[in-house]
Amino acid sequence: MTTQDTASPYPVVTPAEEEDASALDVGIISPAEIIGIAWEGIARNKVRSLLTMLGVIIGVAAVIIMIAISAGTEATIAEQIRGLGSNLAFIQGSFGRGRPGGGNTGPTLVYDDTAIVESIPGVVGTAVDQTTTQTIKSGGTNLTDVPVVGTTPDFPSVRDVAIAQGRFFNETEVDRKAKVAVLGSSLAEELFGDPSQGGLDAIGQSITIDTTKLTVIGVADDKGVVGNTDFDAQLYTPITVMFDKFIPSQFARFIGNRVRIIYAQIDEEADMEEVITQIQLKLASSKDVSVAEAPFTIQTQQDIIDTQGATTEAFRNLLAWVAAVSLIVGGIGIMNIMLVSVTERTREIGIRQSVGATPNDIRWQFLTEALMLSLVGGLIGVMVGVGGAWLFGATSDMRTVIVPSSILLAFGSAAIVGIFFGFYPANKAAQLDPIDALRHE
Repeated sequence: MTTQDTASPYPVVTPAEEEDASALDVGIISPAEIIGIAWEGIARNKVRSLLTMLGVIIGVAAVIIMIAISAGTEATIAEQIRGLGSNLAFIQGSFGRGRPGGGNTGPTLVYDDTAIVESIPGVVGTAVDQTTTQTIKSGGTNLTDVPVVGTTPDFPSVRDVAIAQGRFFNETEVDRKAKVAVLGSSLAEELFGDPSQGGLDAIGQSITIDTTKLTVIGVADDKGVVGNTDFDAQLYTPITVMFDKFIPSQFARFIGNRVRIIYAQIDEEADMEEVITQIQLKLASSKDVSVAEAPFTIQTQQDIIDTQGATTEAFRNLLAWVAAVSLIVGGIGIMNIMLVSVTERTREIGIRQSVGATPNDIRWQFLTEALMLSLVGGLIGVMVGVGGAWLFGATSDMRTVIVPSSILLAFGSAAIVGIFFGFYPANKAAQLDPIDALRHE
């Protein structure tokens, strides 16, 4: 066996150490060998490596889950707004604004304005609705706090409500204040039962609201809840009946019956912006004010979606920063454990350098090891994130939508974290003096 000369300041590499160095393939600089050596370094301390990856796993999973929740919220809002109808403009009265110089300070849209809106080319339908809650009686059944909606004949087409039985009321019935009603599907079943199971056919039945008796002429198809509105639990009646019987106004004969909002359905082939401009001009002209002073606002469905989207985007950005902090913490963990690894394997580094490994070889070995820690952690994080997002959506009331780009973003971020936080330990290993490294115990 070769022994060390006590007079020499340099350690002598024994045949056993040379054999260990050979086993590590120290002189090989091919990418495959570097990856193999890096993987051996990770596998040597499995529990420590897993704990090191934990921060990256949590960060990647958090990015995917947070973005899935945000995307699900946006999709739900968009579906609800589109569920109000198709290609709609919402003309809403502005409270606290009226004619210049004072006067009316309430909502200044009135029912007669619907005729002006409907006369504009490109508008294919209009609807207004006024809602109150009433007690409904039919036979021996009493239902309290039922939403009663006074509306117009175009309501089914404008608000995308299909009629399953009977029909909706027409313009003549609105003009004559006919005491008729159309019931939501669940409301009809509550009042008269399911006809397929022995219940009464709702068409032709009479119901009483306060002292007003209405005849049922139609039952709406199932629509469900859109926004905060349960369409299936509502009763629809001509808006003139609503004004006359349920929400009478002593000022109606002077300023008209006020309405909160007018829905205008725009032809899909028409230029929506041009149609909206014409609505603004004609309504403002009818009230003797300029467009800038007009006591109403007009929004499209896309405007509302964009507004809601801006809110959820701010929320998503906040969540992304939270997830980014987790990734940074994971990166710090990788850097810390790689520094420990460099210290523990100083003699190994010296052996590799003594048989020909360059500083660049050492740097690549440890940088690859850090990158593999982050990539393996990122892969596990992706699986946890996708599974967590699905589980969250399946077990909660919030919808989640897994966004493929979020997976790429999270995985790419994990790789960047591994490179960024792994470079310093790798560079420190590469700069070790071979003599000092071989002396290290």
